[in-house]
Amino acid sequence: MTAIKSILVHLDSSPRCTARLRLAHQIAELHDAAVTALYAATPADLQFPFGFGPGMEAASVLRDLEATRRDRARTLFKESVASGLFRLQWLELTREQPLYVFAQRALYADLMVLGQHEPHQARDQDVPADFVESTLIDSGKPALVLPFIGTPSLPIRNVLVAWKESRESARALGSALPLLQSAEQVHVACWGRPESGTAPVLAYLQQHGVSATLHHYGEATPNIGELLLSLASDLDAGVLVMGCYGHSRAREWVLGGVSRTVLSSMTLPVLTSH
Repeated sequence: MTAIKSILVHLDSSPRCTARLRLAHQIAELHDAAVTALYAATPADLQFPFGFGPGMEAASVLRDLEATRRDRARTLFKESVASGLFRLQWLELTREQPLYVFAQRALYADLMVLGQHEPHQARDQDVPADFVESTLIDSGKPALVLPFIGTPSLPIRNVLVAWKESRESARALGSALPLLQSAEQVHVACWGRPESGTAPVLAYLQQHGVSATLHHYGEATPNIGELLLSLASDLDAGVLVMGCYGHSRAREWVLGGVSRTVLSSMTLPVLTSH
C-alpha cells in the first residue's frame, strides 16, 4: 500500500474541472498530500486538422483558441484556490509537449484524478475520448475517475470493490486501501466459484483494518459491467474500486468489456488501475 502524498489532477477548460479540483483537495486534506493541477490539452491544429484552410489567418485562429482554453482553465484554477483550496499548485504542458507527457508526470504521483469522457461533446473537448484509459495504461498509476454527471464529495462512507484474482484488481485494491480504511462500509462483489479468491481477499482487507461484506455471484456473464453499476446504486456506494483491463493495438486503446462499460456508463467515481 502506498500512502497518498501526491495527487495529480487533470485540468482542462471544462466546467467539470472544478469538481475534480475540489475532490482532489479534499483527499489531500485527509492525507496531508500535495495537489498538482496539470493543464493538458490537444493542440488545436491536431484537434481540427481539416477544419481550416492553409495560411497565417488559420494559424492565428488556432492560437487564439488554445489561448482561450488555457485562460479558461487558469480562471477555474484561480477561482478554486480563492474558494479555499490552498493546496493546489498550477502546472501546464507546453504546446510542444505531446499529451502523453501527462502520463509521464503521473509516474511521480500516488493518485490521479481524471474526468470521464462526455460522449456527446466529443469534438469540443480538450483531450481525446481515450485519454483516461491511455493515461491509465501508459502510467500504471491508479486514478479516481469522476463521472461527468453529479458532484461527488468526501467523506466516502460506502465503497464497492469489484474483485477478481488478477494483477489489475490487486493493484486497484492496494491503491484504494487509504480510502477503504476511512469508509464506514465496504462491499466486495465477485463472480465465479465460491473458493476462487473470496476468503483471501476478505482476510487481506481484515489485515489492513477493513471489514467487508461479500457479495458472491455465479459464473461471469457478459453484462458484469451493468451489474456492477446496478449493485453500486442499490448499495448507495460512493466509489467503485475495480481493475482496468486493456491493451494497445495500432495506437488504439482496446478495453475489456467490463472496463469499457463502466468507464462509459459510470454514475459514481471509479478508482481504477491497470
